[in-house]
Amino acid sequence: MDRHIALGFFDGVHLGHGALLSLTAQAARESGGKACALTFDAHPEGLISGYRPPLLTGVTDRSDLMRRLHGIEEIIILPFDETLMRMPWDVFLRDVLEERFGAAHIVAGHDFHFGYRGLGNADNLRAEAEKRGLRCDIVPEVRLDGITVSSTYIRGLVAQGDMERAERFLGHPHTLYGRVRSGQRLGGGMGFPTANIPLRGDVAVPAKGVYVSRVCLEGEDAVRASMTNIGVRPTVAHDSPVTAETHIFDFEESLYDKTVRVELLAFLRPERAFAGTEELYAQIRADAETARAAHSKRI
Repeated sequence: MDRHIALGFFDGVHLGHGALLSLTAQAARESGGKACALTFDAHPEGLISGYRPPLLTGVTDRSDLMRRLHGIEEIIILPFDETLMRMPWDVFLRDVLEERFGAAHIVAGHDFHFGYRGLGNADNLRAEAEKRGLRCDIVPEVRLDGITVSSTYIRGLVAQGDMERAERFLGHPHTLYGRVRSGQRLGGGMGFPTANIPLRGDVAVPAKGVYVSRVCLEGEDAVRASMTNIGVRPTVAHDSPVTAETHIFDFEESLYDKTVRVELLAFLRPERAFAGTEELYAQIRADAETARAAHSKRI
């Protein structure tokens, strides 16, 4: 079966990435081939320049978004190491894409660079692919509000807590993935039990505060209304790592050790320390009322 392969790092799987992925999936359907995406286990900048940008999504999370939202059937994850970094671009096309993975069709963005010193670009890729009898599509930049859609721009929105604008540029809500860990159960004692998800060190941390959110539980397709606190719990904890604590409305089952997907929809308020637990509880109740009202409007 011929492989149609979209190339990129796909951090966040935003609207620009979606243009590549949707074209790839459509071509695969029309030809009876397989829709694939080729990505890397680490951001190339980490090895090339030593700077590792905080990511919108880890590699497993990117894979879920590409499959679920864009119909990609197979995710090829290559280790970005010294060997790959020093491989000439034409060798990458011949040995990796064509011979190793059987690419019959390659899709890349207009600004895609690959191979040793980034000498491979969209024009080189198209010309060499056609010479080798491979179909190649180059997707132009995607702009919204006069701004080029990019992972870098969206990271800035996430850092500011602007989830509504981030969703416009992503084409879907900004999403956190994680396995629920045991907490101090303070929320449960107040009538607001939470699913606690430690945030990974390589993933961009949203602005600290309370968000309107929704949750998809492991093994389910349905999403549930919720609110999420991103922060260090300054009222009740000291030296706490940044954690996402999500309260799912009208839900009482234990989620311990289950993987969940948390979609951040809107910022409610910044995190702050309260005088005590009674003041904190009053604010949580107010947050819950506001979040429920926001969900009813969104529906």
